[in-house]
Parts: sequence; C-alpha cells; structure tokens
Amino acid sequence: MAQDWYVGNAHSDAQDHRGWLIGHFLGDSDGIRSSHAVEVKWGVHPAGDSRDAWVTDEQRTTLLLLVSGRFHVDLSVGSFTLENEGDYAMWGPGIDHCWQAEKDTVVITVRWPSVSGQ
Repeated sequence: MAQDWYVGNAHSDAQDHRGWLIGHFLGDSDGIRSSHAVEVKWGVHPAGDSRDAWVTDEQRTTLLLLVSGRFHVDLSVGSFTLENEGDYAMWGPGIDHCWQAEKDTVVITVRWPSVSGQ
C-alpha cells in the first residue's frame, strides 16, 4: 500500500528518474511522490552541460530555481542567466526553451501539471 508521507534525499532519490523526485512517471509504489498535479526535479549539472535541442510544445507551467552555480536559459520570448543563489524564473505553456550550465550548477525545477508524453 502506498504511503501518504515520505522522507528522502534529493541526491539519491533523483538518480532513478533523471533527477525527477515527484511526478506522474513514478509508480504507485512511490506513494505520495507519484503525482499528476506537479513534477519536481533536483537538477545537478556540471559546467558545460546543456540541452541544445529546444523543448517545444510545452503544456505546463515551469518554475526554475537556482540553488548554486550559474545557469543560462533561452526562451522563445527571451534569454536570462540565473547567477545568484535563489534567482528564479517562471514561464507558461507554449514557451519553448533550451539551457546551459555555465558553472557546476544545482537547480530545482517545478512543473505543473504532471502530464504524460511531455
């Protein structure tokens, strides 16, 4: 039976799902972390790591929060660099994006809703 509580570690829990800690893609055995409402990612990116291909046709709202490092994001509506601990950006459905870690970086990404096939 799935539990309605959980205590874990983002570094270790994120390894099995490409950094994602919460979302629809976790099975029922992951209990409260399996959610169709929201997705949360602990993103650890070495300097130079990038997503060169644009993410397109996005149907979710995204919050990107810098924990440490320097992270550059290109949106179809503009570009920005998160460089101070706590810097964040949000964008909505229909805005394409790609990114690059300019230094060793940790970011938290929150997307909602958690949609299959995205």
